[in-house]
Amino acid sequence: MDLISADRLQDLSPGELSRYSRHLLLPEVGLEGQKRLKAARVLIVGTGGLGAPLALYLAAAGVGTLGLVDFDVVEESNLQRQIIFSERDRLRPKVAAAADRLKALNPDLKVEAFNLRLTSRNALEILKNFDVVADGTDNYPTRYLVGDACVFLKKPNVYASIFQFEGQATVFDAEKGPCYRCLYPSPPPPGLVPSCGEGGVMGVLPGILGSIQAAEVIKLVVGGGNPLVGRLLVMDAWLMKQRTLRLEKDPNCPVCGKNPTITALVDYEQFCGLNERTDDPLPSVTAGELKARLDRKERLQIVDIREPHERVMFKFEEAVAVPFGQLVRRMDEFDPKTDLVFICKIGKRSLYAIKALKDAGYKGPMYNLEDGIAGWAREVEPRTVLY
Repeated sequence: MDLISADRLQDLSPGELSRYSRHLLLPEVGLEGQKRLKAARVLIVGTGGLGAPLALYLAAAGVGTLGLVDFDVVEESNLQRQIIFSERDRLRPKVAAAADRLKALNPDLKVEAFNLRLTSRNALEILKNFDVVADGTDNYPTRYLVGDACVFLKKPNVYASIFQFEGQATVFDAEKGPCYRCLYPSPPPPGLVPSCGEGGVMGVLPGILGSIQAAEVIKLVVGGGNPLVGRLLVMDAWLMKQRTLRLEKDPNCPVCGKNPTITALVDYEQFCGLNERTDDPLPSVTAGELKARLDRKERLQIVDIREPHERVMFKFEEAVAVPFGQLVRRMDEFDPKTDLVFICKIGKRSLYAIKALKDAGYKGPMYNLEDGIAGWAREVEPRTVLY
């Protein structure tokens, strides 16, 4: 089934014929394909590392309408890889800054900006108005949300993800092949996989993967080619190696299988274990409170669960280093009679560390340093350069 119906196609203006002449010279695109691009409505979820090059190339290619979904603002650390933004965009909403840049690149482009968080309450209403959805998000709840919504709406989901030097891309289309849940039936345990903000990312990597997403969107809209449906492209930019893995549709998939058990959007934060309710809330300590306890020379066990390359950039002198993945097997090193304080970059992994030790049977008092090293820099050592 064609994504773009014939009644939506419009003639190209003389200016458009000139602008897209290099496309028109390609028999696989030609005039008909360029008309289809002009009529296309593509939604990009996330305007960060992946969404930035994806949006720029689709705008340059002549896609008629781009939808942008993001609730974040531009931060200094974004500029290392999110090439749609500039220094003057700092603290602006990402969708607003991106819209300005895209309109400057292609004045004929229509941009529909959604400065909000995509949720189970609004996803179907937003996605239903677009032909193709491109997932440029960096978290599991939104990936599952986008994946399920695309199945329910019968929309192709052009997917990519990145971490450090590695990236992967595919096209999920439950009408022709597997969906996101066929590849990832369940999310990893909370805290096991660091975000790019915690683990880092090579600046050019999202540019490569975002460009691959743009190519896949163009192929889907124009028709023809060999989209990555049923295939997962995996690459390592540091070693400059890539391979393609075959993906099979899972007949027992709870969303797109023969007998689906999930027929509506769910609470994806809960599904990914990020908002588990408990009657025993995890205790925390602020940076100021921890500093005061250290000044009083109280006996504490401070454990830095960051990875070695993170500690090189900022060393917490009073802490012993035990990476997150080693905590459970090394818990005998901790004294259950002494307060144990965990620190990480932003105070998120340390929450999962406490839960992991609780689940493993550790009985001693444990505390999370609120906001992690970022909180320490803000409240105690303002000259600290955050990474």
